[in-house]
Amino acid sequence: MVTLYLLPVWIISRTILRDFWKQYPDAEQPLKAWFREAKLAEWQTPAQVKRQYRSTSVLGRERVVFNIVGNKYRLVVAIKYAYQVVYIRFVGTHRQYDGIDVHEV
Repeated sequence: MVTLYLLPVWIISRTILRDFWKQYPDAEQPLKAWFREAKLAEWQTPAQVKRQYRSTSVLGRERVVFNIVGNKYRLVVAIKYAYQVVYIRFVGTHRQYDGIDVHEV
């Protein structure tokens, strides 16, 4: 019998979120809420992320774009499902998001 131990998701790096909400204070509580929920998530596939956050955009196997504060801000992450690691790649305004290549950040 194999015993599985569910570990919290490792999110790299919360500092990016903190720096962002210092500049955009209305994003603080929504980003903190996302962080808490993501830390406890057990995502094994992009479909599971989409089920939990219906307004997300799943781009390929690893990239996910979350809408923050009613789509005022965008949070782009890369998820390594097998390792339960979430890499924060970008957080910014909708306008800033429009200026990036989501697959390259």
